[in-house]
Amino acid sequence: MNLRQRTIPTRNNVDGFAHAPPPLPSQQPMPPPPPETTFPPYNIIPIHELPLRVHPSQSIPEVRAAASALRAVEDLRKPPFYTWQEGLDLLDWLGLFFGFQKDNVRNQREHLVLHLANSQMRLNPPPQNAAVLDFSVLRRFRRKLLSNYTAWCSYLGIRSSVRLSLRRNTDELRRELLYVSLYQLIWGESANLRFLPECICYIFHHMANELNLILDDRIGINTGRPFVPFISGENSYLNNVVKPIYNTIKAEVESSRSGTKPHSAWRNYDDMNEYFWSRRCFRTLNWPLDLSSNFFDREKKDRWVGKTGFVEQRTFWNVFRSFDRLWVLLILFLQVAIIVSWEGTDFPWQALERRHVQVKLLTIFVTWGGLRLLQLVLDAGTQYSLVSRETVWLGVRMVLKSMVAVTWTIVFAVFYVRIWSQKNKDGMWSDEANRQIIVFLKTAFVFIFPELLALVLFVLPWVRNVIEEANWPVLYLLTWWFHTRIFVGRGVREGLISNVKYALFWILVLASKFSFSYFLQIKPLVAPTQAVLKLKGSYNWHEFFNSTNRVAAVLLWLPVVLIYLMDVQIWYSIFSSVVGSIIGLFSHLGEIRSTEQLRLRFQFFASAMQFNLMPEDRLPTEPVITLVKKLKDAVQRLKLRYGLGQSYKKIESSQVEATRFALIWNEIIITMREEDLISDQELELLELPPNCWDIRVIRWPGVLLCNELLLSLRQAEEMAFYSDRWLWLKICKNEYRRCAVIEAYDSIKYVLVQIIRYDTVEYSIVTKLLLQMDQHIRDGKFTKAYNMTLLPLVYEKLVRLIDLLLKPEKDTSAMVNVLQALYEVSVRDFPMVKKSTGQLREEGLAPVNRAADVGFLFEDAVEFPAADDIFFYRQLRRLYTILTSRDAMHNVPVNLEARRRIAFFSNSLFMNMPHAPHVEKMMAFSVLTPYYDEDVIYRSVNLQTPNEDGISTLFYLQKVYEDEWRNFMERMKREGLEDDTDIWTKKSRDLRLWASYRGQTLSRTVRGMMYYERALKMLAFLDSASEMELSAGIQELVSDDSMMRNNHLNGPASNDLAPSRYLSRAASGIPLPYKEHDFGIALMKFTYIVSCQVYGAHKMKGDQRAEDILYLMENNEALRVAYVDEVHMGREEVEYYSVLVKYDQQQRREVEIFRIKLPGPLKLGEGKPENQNHAIIFTRGDAVQTIDMNQDNYFEEALKMRNLLEEFNKFYGIRKPTILGVRENIFTGSVSSLAWFMSAQDMSFVTLGQRVLANPLKVRMHYGHPDVFDRFWFLTRGGVSKASKVINISEDIFAGFNCTLRRGNVTHHEYIQVGKGRDVGLNQISMFEAKVASGNGEQVLSRDVYRLGHRLDFFRMLSVYYTTVGYYFNTMMMVLSVYAFLWSRLYLALSGVEKLAASNTNNAAYGAMLNQQFIVQLGLFTALPMIVENSLEHGFLPALWDFLMMQLQLASLFYTFSMGTRAHYFGRTILHGGAKYRATGRGFVVVHKSFAENYRLYARSHFVKAIELGVILIVYAAHSPLATNTFIYIALTITSWFLVVSWAMAPFVFNPSGFDWLKTVYDFNDFMNWIWYGSGVSMKADQSWETWWYEEQDHLRTTGLWGKLLEIILDLRFFFFQYGIVYKLNITNGKTSIAVYFLSWIYLVAVAGIYVIIAYARDKYAAKEHIYYRLIQLLVIIVTVLVIVLLFEFTKFDIIDLLTSLLAIIPTGWGIILIAQVLRPFLQSTVVWETVVSMARLYDLMFGIIVMAPVALLSWIPGFLSMQTRILFNEAFSRGLQISQLLTGIKSNIEHD
Repeated sequence: MNLRQRTIPTRNNVDGFAHAPPPLPSQQPMPPPPPETTFPPYNIIPIHELPLRVHPSQSIPEVRAAASALRAVEDLRKPPFYTWQEGLDLLDWLGLFFGFQKDNVRNQREHLVLHLANSQMRLNPPPQNAAVLDFSVLRRFRRKLLSNYTAWCSYLGIRSSVRLSLRRNTDELRRELLYVSLYQLIWGESANLRFLPECICYIFHHMANELNLILDDRIGINTGRPFVPFISGENSYLNNVVKPIYNTIKAEVESSRSGTKPHSAWRNYDDMNEYFWSRRCFRTLNWPLDLSSNFFDREKKDRWVGKTGFVEQRTFWNVFRSFDRLWVLLILFLQVAIIVSWEGTDFPWQALERRHVQVKLLTIFVTWGGLRLLQLVLDAGTQYSLVSRETVWLGVRMVLKSMVAVTWTIVFAVFYVRIWSQKNKDGMWSDEANRQIIVFLKTAFVFIFPELLALVLFVLPWVRNVIEEANWPVLYLLTWWFHTRIFVGRGVREGLISNVKYALFWILVLASKFSFSYFLQIKPLVAPTQAVLKLKGSYNWHEFFNSTNRVAAVLLWLPVVLIYLMDVQIWYSIFSSVVGSIIGLFSHLGEIRSTEQLRLRFQFFASAMQFNLMPEDRLPTEPVITLVKKLKDAVQRLKLRYGLGQSYKKIESSQVEATRFALIWNEIIITMREEDLISDQELELLELPPNCWDIRVIRWPGVLLCNELLLSLRQAEEMAFYSDRWLWLKICKNEYRRCAVIEAYDSIKYVLVQIIRYDTVEYSIVTKLLLQMDQHIRDGKFTKAYNMTLLPLVYEKLVRLIDLLLKPEKDTSAMVNVLQALYEVSVRDFPMVKKSTGQLREEGLAPVNRAADVGFLFEDAVEFPAADDIFFYRQLRRLYTILTSRDAMHNVPVNLEARRRIAFFSNSLFMNMPHAPHVEKMMAFSVLTPYYDEDVIYRSVNLQTPNEDGISTLFYLQKVYEDEWRNFMERMKREGLEDDTDIWTKKSRDLRLWASYRGQTLSRTVRGMMYYERALKMLAFLDSASEMELSAGIQELVSDDSMMRNNHLNGPASNDLAPSRYLSRAASGIPLPYKEHDFGIALMKFTYIVSCQVYGAHKMKGDQRAEDILYLMENNEALRVAYVDEVHMGREEVEYYSVLVKYDQQQRREVEIFRIKLPGPLKLGEGKPENQNHAIIFTRGDAVQTIDMNQDNYFEEALKMRNLLEEFNKFYGIRKPTILGVRENIFTGSVSSLAWFMSAQDMSFVTLGQRVLANPLKVRMHYGHPDVFDRFWFLTRGGVSKASKVINISEDIFAGFNCTLRRGNVTHHEYIQVGKGRDVGLNQISMFEAKVASGNGEQVLSRDVYRLGHRLDFFRMLSVYYTTVGYYFNTMMMVLSVYAFLWSRLYLALSGVEKLAASNTNNAAYGAMLNQQFIVQLGLFTALPMIVENSLEHGFLPALWDFLMMQLQLASLFYTFSMGTRAHYFGRTILHGGAKYRATGRGFVVVHKSFAENYRLYARSHFVKAIELGVILIVYAAHSPLATNTFIYIALTITSWFLVVSWAMAPFVFNPSGFDWLKTVYDFNDFMNWIWYGSGVSMKADQSWETWWYEEQDHLRTTGLWGKLLEIILDLRFFFFQYGIVYKLNITNGKTSIAVYFLSWIYLVAVAGIYVIIAYARDKYAAKEHIYYRLIQLLVIIVTVLVIVLLFEFTKFDIIDLLTSLLAIIPTGWGIILIAQVLRPFLQSTVVWETVVSMARLYDLMFGIIVMAPVALLSWIPGFLSMQTRILFNEAFSRGLQISQLLTGIKSNIEHD
């Protein structure tokens, strides 16, 4: 049976069995009987609805055991007010008693049965009776499911409601079942409350209590009747428990104004959940819920509960507050380094020998005390609102700790003063002075004692964990002083070995950083500082501090200090790259980098596949893992990895293993053909054919055997006179050559016998001749018996024979001639001993009849094989390839992606991974994909519609994926397409799918994820298949006549090697003859849920996307779609439901499986996590993999999923994993240079970066998809993401934070990969970077980051900081250091200090050195990890070449630009907020973006900043004495100029047709229209400048007071331009009075006045009385000219002053506008505001012209556009594409008529 062709079984299969295995070929399938009854739809397996005979899973005893256990309800008290029906089970019983929805009960019933059955399957040893639920399975599940509840009860000191004894009887089993069922029912219907895990614990606690009362047959106190739950009745749980809490959350969200209100003013999900972390919830909420409790009250402020546990305050100080230990370390070392370096010694230890230096160093304790006081003040200032009557001790602790910190600071200061007083009094370091030092040190010891204790506990982490996890009141009192007791963040320390690893890493990092900082940053600056402080002279302006140069010294130090504070990030990048590469090397990454290297190892490949992908055969009682077994595994892996012991011979001798290998390998190759990565010819060259024709060796892929036979032929000629033994040894040195020779020989023998009729003389002659040769070979006398120099002649005849056989037209006479010639050579010439005709007749090698004419030999004996014998001709083509190929075929496959996938898969099998269990024993898992309204399958109109350049999406894809397009068309022609122009009419769906599989669409993701089902079906068959079944499976790979058409049997000369079978995507099932049991097992192990939130709305509107989703369900059996259905009940009442649907193969339509009512609208928080949360109740299994809809998967990787899931059973450190991190492959890198840069950056993070985070740093989080979660661990702890509005905008990483704080463990595994798409256009990338940077800005405010910073040990805290928010904070610090450097240089130049210090060359040299650090830092930030990872996986020279190519394509320009994006949005979010989800779009960017669009997106983040820095550099060049030396100026400013150019020009360099002159002209006109377009209520930002301008200020409307003040302070820097420049004007005549500055404002007022007068005149007279308008303009001009003439006449004013003063007041005007924006609430209602708006418009016009000027100049230069095109599309050029066609609008040859 063919592996590809059997369709997916449906309910219409043989004998009415759903999913029954297909009939064997020998059987004639009977039509299915018509169904007698229409059964309700089911999801994966039917539990009650269907008879046991209709579904393969029902034959599995474990399923029956779980279902049977649920039916044990006979002796339970039945719910009152309901009619109990036969067939109801425990979940129905709970549903009726507690008021759960029926579909919730049905959903959780299947959920529970599936899990218990799967768990029982995995038992080792298996139970004696599999049809009875094993007690240990249920108990283990109950402990895991309720572990969080148990911990919560212990934390609060309350008794658990789970009452179980140690007895193992039926009642206890049922009671345990009831507890887990109750929890799952509560969880399954809790909707948004699933984000509140401890709230669910509270609900379960009370409902389990009520369950106990029912089970114990208690009597109700108030009723006197058998106890009934307080909440019962239809939907009572939803209405009486879920809705009140849901409505409270909803009210809080509504009060937040979509999250724009300060976080401190409303309660988010975390606040609601943490309310249940204290016992007050029992006092205030009660049970049933007391709706009068202040928990539910939002309206009355005096009763509002307020924030719980933490208050998120928006301030930069959060970075210090959350990671205060890091900042204390940096600040104290800086102080120590300055004190020591100020002594001027060569080495620090020389200075430390001096007593006065030692005493000065004691000031660090004063600083330390001050920093601790600052931390406590910040804590009190941000968290004061947590203090209430119920939390009064929190306020007491705040006050006490602040008082103690003040006391310590004062004590240290006093003791320090006393030391110097005593020394000065004695005039020396007397004994009394030394005693004062000892007193100080004793005091300091008491101060640092808690830190020493923390160090001891770091060395003994288990002690700390025990202390923190123990819930003893005594320990609580002892730790009360140090931190607030909370439910999470306890016992998070790692084991000692892990501690040592990451501590050593950080010790090396910090040692390197501090050494570098001391010798190359701080020490070199001491001499220039001392020189500046000693300078004497007058300033060029009015100096407010005449007696000192301290301001200049501070500005000199400012950029250095900023770099000092952030460059740990640089050292982290260096060491993480080194450590990551070492770990990668030991993990054996990159050992197979290409098909050439795979060729060398392929002979061991089969054994490696068998070792890793096939389960071991062991006794049921044999332990899974032992030390001896680990050692054996290590030895075997070593043998496989390095070819020791020739492991491949085992495969050759074991037909079963060889067949398994062939089945798997061929399926991998077939999937690549289906994906059009390889051609039909490449498929035949790559596949492993079945063992046939009596061939004695394993038949390696043809690509490995190519050219080997010709090489062996040449060896035979060269060694013609050597013995057989030596010749054979020579050939056998190459395994593929040995196999090629044997296969060719055996195949030729078979072919010769087949083409000669059996009952002829010729048949007897040929048979005896072949037997004679066989005998010579066995005797080792072949070279003695035959003339080896004539082998080429024999070879030529054989090639000619095969050639004739392959030709479509059968030429009998030619065949007879060839056979006769071959006979003559073989009998007459080839033997060494010539024999007569008589001798030949005696030996049977000639006709016995002497009268027969030899010339007519074979005349009537030739019999051609039948033309429809597909198998024969396929093997014949393989033989012809082996015989004739002169190419080693290292370039097969041609497609780079196919090569990469084959290389990665083969390499991964030589890496360390857990052994694969049987499919029956593997963990079940689900895949969950959230989807909103993105593309499902590209529409025809979207593919065909050209853009403004005449380029359609399809044409673009045809050029970028040219080889894949050829393969696709080849496949379509094989499927019946005759004319290329018919592709849109006959194969429209296939074409749309082909294009969609190259984009970031849902269909691509679904195709990839459904490979899991396909792989599991194959593996389930291989696990249990007998040798006969395997043989039948491999034979059916090639036996189906429908796989191939006769007209493809062309000869080799046509180079049209036909495919082996019909490779249609429709045949997506695994057509192996697997048994019913295996099929049922595979169904239970995997399900795929796509959460299409608005699928219902799409169906109602008839949206094409709904139709496409239905198509995906129809063609993928395991696919389920969950969506939110809105049912309008009238009177504006809407009900919301979570609905799960599937495609029913029997009814041929979509059917609804579950419909669970929601308490209200789904989206209360961020959209994506809410979407995931509503669908997660429909997932199944022990694990869930979160997959985004821009991801892909590969069949060969899906084969390794069961290996990956086994990682959950291994310990990594002291814990088992709760998240399995998976490697990603960025598949969008070939689209353009930008996409390459982005993919390279991402690849270094998802590989090397995450590798180091997981090991040794132990801080890998969840950074998005495709991680695999321990499903039950997470569903009881808040889910796979957090959803609070705005604060959780980067929702994924909070799952990692939550995991770490709750004692989870995140690992990273690189032997498996998942595809990932990234944004490919600069605007898309920038919006993505903005979203991530804004999300990190919000993370700084979050409680999770604060708790990680305080609850983790010091070194692990460093890892968290520098790999999350610290990365973005340090990026911002790098940008700020550039600002600080340039502003300080401008100050020194304009003030005259630089001129005074010009003789001090150290100053200039240090400034140049400092400037060059920016280049080094940027390079280390981005380039080093990429180079290291590429070197590891592709080799050093290819990595170096890629890096050089990236630089030539201006990658540094892009990375610098991206750095500005991150810095801008991160800083603005922390300061003002405004984080929001930014839809980037996932399309192909081949469209030119207009200048106006780029300006709107980048004006504030890049352009204005670039202009500011550019103006500084120009002014500095004009007024700095250093600028007279060109070399020094360039050395000082080259990096800064590069930054300016990057920020100003990158959007145009990476914009298609960005330097097209005609488009530049059009863009300028469009920009001018946008600037001057009027405003209106309905105007959008892309239509009107004013609308955009107001939108750009939105963040200022929501910022707090401190944000506004800091914004104003930052804006004051623009006034410095005017202050510094006016004193340089000739009109000042060298005066430095402050009056000069004040008088300069007259110029500004005059310019503003002129503008106001002209504007007023235009508005009043321009329309009706134009003459007056012209008159006023004339008067203004006359007055202005008159004033200028007077200034020329009576002062030293000149024309340069006019331009210089204009340069001075423009920044001042911009500063005024920025301040006015902050003060908008006060100014908007005044007449001033109109002037502000008008001036802002002029400024944006000026900025736009400044930015566009170089663009226009470069557009005008001939040839620059071509160069830009080459830069942007160089990847495509390297693949031989004519991208110029893309930009000139040449359309595709294939168009829709």
